[in-house]
Amino acid sequence: MSLEEKRRLVCPPYKKLSVYQQCSVIELPRSSYYFKPKGESLYNQRVMKAIDRKFLDCPFYGVERMTAYLKMDLGYSVGEKRIRRLYKVMNLKAIHPKKNLSKANKGDYKFPYLLRNLKIDRANQVWQADITYIPMFRGFMYMFAIIDVYSRKIMGWDISNTMSAEWCRDVMLGAMERHGKPEIFNTDQGSQFTSSVFIEALKKHEVKISMDGKGRALDNIYIERFWGSLKREKIYLNPPNGGVDLYRQVKDYVCFYNTERRHKSIGRITPDERFYQIIKNVS
Repeated sequence: MSLEEKRRLVCPPYKKLSVYQQCSVIELPRSSYYFKPKGESLYNQRVMKAIDRKFLDCPFYGVERMTAYLKMDLGYSVGEKRIRRLYKVMNLKAIHPKKNLSKANKGDYKFPYLLRNLKIDRANQVWQADITYIPMFRGFMYMFAIIDVYSRKIMGWDISNTMSAEWCRDVMLGAMERHGKPEIFNTDQGSQFTSSVFIEALKKHEVKISMDGKGRALDNIYIERFWGSLKREKIYLNPPNGGVDLYRQVKDYVCFYNTERRHKSIGRITPDERFYQIIKNVS
């Protein structure tokens, strides 16, 4: 059965099974249900790609500094209003304390940051998760990923052209089914992660919830480092030509990252070796 034929079998309004569960039953990558890239004008796409590259190196660049960089260093004709909107589209949050310009939604949940001075010494003790913008040859999509802090193993991920709380929840639950649940789950204070849909799923599984401080992306540093590795070592070298190509590239890279890429910070072993406590003699 082709991908297109499988897609027709998925029915979003169906109450008993989520889109993620329906896709799992028919062995259809959930992300393929949302494979159509999101678009902006060609000019905005070029600006977004330039922003993405610079932000990886300078995550402290807010709208004003990024606008100045794009205008003065790269020659783009842009204003702060455009860059502020693109930051929102790209889900970018600069690292700096923010003024309390608006009150949180009453329905949103906020939790303290639990990782400060915490000794992380075992797998499934702490998971971190985030969403990032992924540039493509034409258009862009979003990626959600979960990393085990102790081993640096990517526990779950998906690609979509939406950033819904339901999408994040389904990926998280799939990761728990495969690897067991974490003791602590850490995210930023994005609307997906403060929603009742996401929070109640964690509470149901009795997982402690940790959230970064406002404007403190480095509280979630391990998943941020993964984004840098993925983009520099894969996406920027061969910009994906469509959603299917992006999915395949990310799948290949995550497999490489977990099983082959050795990490200096965990003793020059792979995330899988660390997670599963595989001991190898290295001469």
